[in-house]
Amino acid sequence: MKSFASIFIVSILFITACAKQSAPQGGPRDEDPPVLLETSPKDQSLNIKPEEIYLVFDEYIKLDNPNKNIIITPRLNKDEIETTSLKNEVNIKLNQELEDNTTYVFNFQKSVQDFSEGNPAENLKLVFSTGPTIDSLEVTGSINFYYPDRRIQYTDVLVGLYPESDTTDLFTAAPYYISQVDSLGNFKITNIKNGSYRAYAWNDDNNSLKAEYKSEKHDFILDTLLINENVSGLQFNLSMADLTPLRFLRSSYSNGSYDLILNKNPIEIKLENEELGNSIFYTKEDKRIKLFSDHVREDSLSFNVQLIDSVGNQVDTLIWAKFPENERKPADLTVTSNSGKNFLDTLAATLTFNKPISEINTDSLYIPLDTINRIQITPEMYYFKDSLMRTILEFKVPLPDSTTIDTFVLTAADSTFKDIEGVFNSARITANYKKIKPEILADLLQGTIQDAEGPFIVQLLDSKGNIAREKYLEQSNEYRFEMIEAGTYKIRVIEDSNGNRRWDPGNFFENRQAEKVYYFYSPENESQDIVIRGGWVNEGIIIYPSKSSGIQQLKPVENPE
Repeated sequence: MKSFASIFIVSILFITACAKQSAPQGGPRDEDPPVLLETSPKDQSLNIKPEEIYLVFDEYIKLDNPNKNIIITPRLNKDEIETTSLKNEVNIKLNQELEDNTTYVFNFQKSVQDFSEGNPAENLKLVFSTGPTIDSLEVTGSINFYYPDRRIQYTDVLVGLYPESDTTDLFTAAPYYISQVDSLGNFKITNIKNGSYRAYAWNDDNNSLKAEYKSEKHDFILDTLLINENVSGLQFNLSMADLTPLRFLRSSYSNGSYDLILNKNPIEIKLENEELGNSIFYTKEDKRIKLFSDHVREDSLSFNVQLIDSVGNQVDTLIWAKFPENERKPADLTVTSNSGKNFLDTLAATLTFNKPISEINTDSLYIPLDTINRIQITPEMYYFKDSLMRTILEFKVPLPDSTTIDTFVLTAADSTFKDIEGVFNSARITANYKKIKPEILADLLQGTIQDAEGPFIVQLLDSKGNIAREKYLEQSNEYRFEMIEAGTYKIRVIEDSNGNRRWDPGNFFENRQAEKVYYFYSPENESQDIVIRGGWVNEGIIIYPSKSSGIQQLKPVENPE
């Protein structure tokens, strides 16, 4: 009997030990966020300098990227902070001395989530002061992108305030006060101490809490902000601006050309040499200027080189170029075209070459109409876009009224084009163009730009964001586009304040903001799109400028009770 009882007890213990303990299966999904039960220190505490911060919740929690998602103001050294979670608690070890008489805000955003479903705690913020009062001033505003991506991500944007006396800025260190922009493009910085500040916004792609001037869109307010009351309507307009100084990396002769290698692309190139455009030409590739000579030269030639990049940085120097005998086989002559473009009356074609063209054999350059007839291309029908480069060949070919076909093929036989090194195109070149009927085009799209000063660059953008048409308005605010293909478009306006006929990005180091960019917007349709159909006339389309960077208005904002 005793033996049987022992066996029974052992069996029960074995079954119990093997059973898995887990949460009950089934039932409704947990959609409730964690609820904060207590904190140490308590919210709104005064005269306290904690070394650690504790938060206790009503359920098990986990942390989602606390180093990024927990926004702490004023600035603390995040590299020193240790943030951990265990069961239903969050522990933050600061590992640094806090400033005297300063209000600290820990905004946890969506970093604290329930363990099972990832529901974030709502409106989780802890405020305390190392002095006898809580700073209560706040700044609110919004951000905009001058050149937005197809999918706008406002929440990657940070807005920061730096004390006027601070020697750091958005490119060198995290701000003193910081806020993350919400999904609608709005921001709020709270609990600010009375004082003067510089304000910046940037797209923090790499989560460094500071901007990268080579790769991240940013903006800044020109004037210092005196914050002695709540400020609303602070506007930022973000755009890209590579502020890297323009410089030469090296230069050398390489397989037929003397190459000038740069660290970035210039937008203006001026070369001075008496033989330039006669026996010497150049091409521009990515961060590279290539000089070509039509014959070998025993002596080096001097070139005065003047370059300007997009933000206004300049290089003005003298270089000596060599053109010795080339022992290597010259590179092939390659060509690309704008094949596939439509036209109305005159065929407009473009051929782009990788090297300057020295000769064109027009006998083998034509447009076939049928098996017998063709349009022979003559020198009057083409020209080089830049005579110093001779790499972009533009065609304007009038067509006879008797032509009944609607698809035309610009054709160049092999050996039609000869480059500066004596290399011919080795293969036949064809590019297709389609003549469209006037009745399928919209007759007119016109309107005005209100409440803004020109000159203006007005761009009609197709559904892919490409520039379909462009107008430059020097002394007018009325734009007009005629005979437009049916489709969905946007209208973009650039205020060309310096009159150089291009958009200029901002330059933080020169305290110069980017030229203003904005788009037509229909409040009725809540869209920037303009639908154009054949035979339509679209008139009276008014474009209003967007908000300029800076303070739109100064008025008190009531503090929440």
